[in-house]
Amino acid sequence: MMSRFNSRPEARGLGMTSQRARDRLIERLREAGIRDERVLVAMGTVPRHLFIDEALASRAYEDTALPIGNGQTISQPWVVARMTEALLEAPPVGQDVPRRVLEVGTGSGYQAAVLAALGIEVYSVERIDELLRQARRRLRKLGLEVRTRHDDGRIGWSEHAPFDAIIVTAAGAMIDPQLLAQLGDGGTLVAPVGGAGGQQLLRLRRQGDRIEQVSLGTVVFVPLLAGTVSA
Repeated sequence: MMSRFNSRPEARGLGMTSQRARDRLIERLREAGIRDERVLVAMGTVPRHLFIDEALASRAYEDTALPIGNGQTISQPWVVARMTEALLEAPPVGQDVPRRVLEVGTGSGYQAAVLAALGIEVYSVERIDELLRQARRRLRKLGLEVRTRHDDGRIGWSEHAPFDAIIVTAAGAMIDPQLLAQLGDGGTLVAPVGGAGGQQLLRLRRQGDRIEQVSLGTVVFVPLLAGTVSA
């Protein structure tokens, strides 16, 4: 799947969007503490410049968040890498990676693309239909199969539960119990939690009836909002 991206001229990019620019970003991520080579390979392959506005494409491989419209952002590459790495650190018994992952907040589609490039079956929910339409086009263009839904992500996608992992790409005041209920035994949930006063990136693991929680550090995400937005 990964090699297929570079066969597309628009994915290969030029200058500030070239593979060389991607490789420099990967070295910065490695220097910043990202250790899972599977994550680094996926992020070095997925063309981030195709997930943002063309006017910002020259900044695609900077380690910074960028606006994608509707008050939303594409996350900083280090954050995408760290969240993805956290999902892979302890997959359910007998799996190399989580087989089925729920993403809350499709946004640009970039995080879903990185997960799909790792061979993961991705289910992604987005509350803003304009963003979801754009993300679907980008994912199709790259030949990535990601199941998507326009809905309030806080309620998850119960029809396809339980999930091996859940990743939340916006910050709520707490982890919604409905999402936790959809996490399978041995599964991992990664989400930013907090408000304007500060947010922590949390990793929760389910072991039977017990939930283990650790903080992975301070982050800044857009808020996790209720309801849906239609054009």
